[in-house]
Amino acid sequence: MTVLVVLSCYLALAVVAALAMAIDKIQAKRAMRRTPEGTLLLLAIPGWPGAKIAQRIARHKTVKQPFARRLNRLFVVHAALWVGVVLILLD
Repeated sequence: MTVLVVLSCYLALAVVAALAMAIDKIQAKRAMRRTPEGTLLLLAIPGWPGAKIAQRIARHKTVKQPFARRLNRLFVVHAALWVGVVLILLD
């Protein structure tokens, strides 16, 4: 049961991060007010897979290297967190 809850939360956070990236892409195309990069990165901390998938599909913030590098670095943080979660669940 605990694993199902953790995975459900994980999926929900990934969807939120993906939606934030997609909305920001739409706003960029329409020259509207944008979501700050810091907010997108904060959402990507728990929802990294969603943010990365949205970045690739929407081709959003791929040229802007500081953001792209930071998003890629979050993978290391994300992987470490998952290792911790798995170790706790196995205990």
